[in-house]
Amino acid sequence: MGEVVARHGRLDVLLHNAGIFPQLLIEEITDEELDGVLAVNLKSAFWLTRAALPHLRRAKSPRILFTSSVTGPRVALPRLAHYAASKAGLNGFIRAAAMEFASEGITVNGVEPGLIATDALEVLGNEDAARAMAAAIPLGRLGVPTDIAYAMLYLASDQAAFVTGQTIVVDGGALIPENSALMV
Repeated sequence: MGEVVARHGRLDVLLHNAGIFPQLLIEEITDEELDGVLAVNLKSAFWLTRAALPHLRRAKSPRILFTSSVTGPRVALPRLAHYAASKAGLNGFIRAAAMEFASEGITVNGVEPGLIATDALEVLGNEDAARAMAAAIPLGRLGVPTDIAYAMLYLASDQAAFVTGQTIVVDGGALIPENSALMV
């Protein structure tokens, strides 16, 4: 944080954009692997926020932003229980931090990406799998990184000055449909 402030003179927005998700069944994951996922995805949010606070308290419109995920807070996948738990925990952190810092004018929010076309998505399958995933999304495509960036830009802006403790789902509508097998 000191280097950022020395270089730019201040810190207005903190963006925590960390996430790892080695695919492991619950019965396979070791303590070391679980600790690694929790350290990167959840614990780092605590330490980064603490390091940024003295600088954010001097900012005109301070913002703390987190990249969460729909996996954990809203949906689940086999082999990602550790990731899901870390991101659900991150959403809890967002809400608690928003309460703690509201009286200082610091807003705390996050974005929950759905399926976004990044290198990380490749671990979930090949190009055929990506096409099948895109076909299941109401907007008919995978998201792209700029879809997430624009949501973050809004949360960092003055237009979001009255938004705190919230997450925005950016998933092309993937969470909207009910299971069509349930339709009678």
